[in-house]
Amino acid sequence: MIQCIVCEDWFHARHLGAVPPEHLEYQEMVCQCCMDRCSFLWAYSSKIGVPAVTKITPAEVEEDVKVDDCPVETTKAQNGPCTKSEDVKEEQTAPSTSCDQKPVNGDASNSIKTEMKSEVKSCRLQEYQEHQKPRANTATYWPSNWRSKLCRCDQCMKMYADLEVLFLLDENDTVQAYENKGKSEEAQESRDPLMTALSTMNRIQQVELISEYNDLKTELTDYLKKFAEEGKVVQTQDIQKFFEDLRSRKRQRLDGMQYYCS
Repeated sequence: MIQCIVCEDWFHARHLGAVPPEHLEYQEMVCQCCMDRCSFLWAYSSKIGVPAVTKITPAEVEEDVKVDDCPVETTKAQNGPCTKSEDVKEEQTAPSTSCDQKPVNGDASNSIKTEMKSEVKSCRLQEYQEHQKPRANTATYWPSNWRSKLCRCDQCMKMYADLEVLFLLDENDTVQAYENKGKSEEAQESRDPLMTALSTMNRIQQVELISEYNDLKTELTDYLKKFAEEGKVVQTQDIQKFFEDLRSRKRQRLDGMQYYCS
């Protein structure tokens, strides 16, 4: 099952219209319906999308083999005269006239400035749409950093807002980002609080904490064992009484200690 990052629905790979890339280089998928609704993504798919797996049918393989079954004409063509290719070489090596030369000095600098201004004001989506491949009724697959390449001009930002897909610009909203966040939270939850506290103490404090922890564990186990043997339910006041008795015994031990000065 693969989840669409736009509608967040889950799909079987066989229902996507395009076989997922086997090399696993893609990180996210957009389903067919969302590609129809967000049709601007087709322009980006041609440039930065991960191509789906293309399976070659037996008929295509047989046709490719038949092309190589006629080497005779190829041999004749190789042994034939090469006057045309030599003429082409001569034309390529011929010096260009003054009419073919590009403008220099002021004209060249002006043209460069004009191109730079047009690049600054240009929309990346429009540039990609000029070389866009025909749309297909399939899902599309995308690499890990494809969101950063979406155009952020005013016109495109308005289009994202109208389509309610502004979240596509957020690279922290990716599937990979959520997986990393989940792993981090899981690692923090799996850490033992006692070991976390011990890592911040010196050796003497660690020994004292471990001793107190073991005493508490032993006394609490013995205290609750009585309730289990008698079949009683442990109430909140029972736990409160246990800790009050524990603090009382600890005070008695501290008061009974004798201090000596050398």
